[in-house]
Amino acid sequence: MSWILLTFITAVFFGVYSFFIKVSSGHINQIAGALILQAVAALVGGISLLFLKFTNSPIEISNKGVFYAILAGLFIGLAEIATFFVFSKGVTLSLGLPIIVAGSVVFGSLLGILFLKEVLTPIHLLAMLLVVIGIALLVK
Repeated sequence: MSWILLTFITAVFFGVYSFFIKVSSGHINQIAGALILQAVAALVGGISLLFLKFTNSPIEISNKGVFYAILAGLFIGLAEIATFFVFSKGVTLSLGLPIIVAGSVVFGSLLGILFLKEVLTPIHLLAMLLVVIGIALLVK
């Protein structure tokens, strides 16, 4: 499967995930909602890992990988709780989701540039500028 198709499938998953956070946010405590979400995600991951094990697929695990996965888990947990709070404030999905996602794109890209020494081409820089402009327009 090409990375572009996989990227679009991932975007669909994130969009549906955000939709269900929005729908549930008025019906559950924000932290309880995030905990349930994370428990189900852990179950899906556990089942997937068992599938790999039973099909004798390679499962690479290193101390460095575990450390960074823990940090990613910490921040996705915080992001999920914050997302429940955002949507419980009555923010519409069509406003909150683009700001959250676009903001994460900008911030994540900056981390890639600063710490991973990734390089932005002029077209990538223009795209990032348009994302920032888009966020500003949505906030207005």
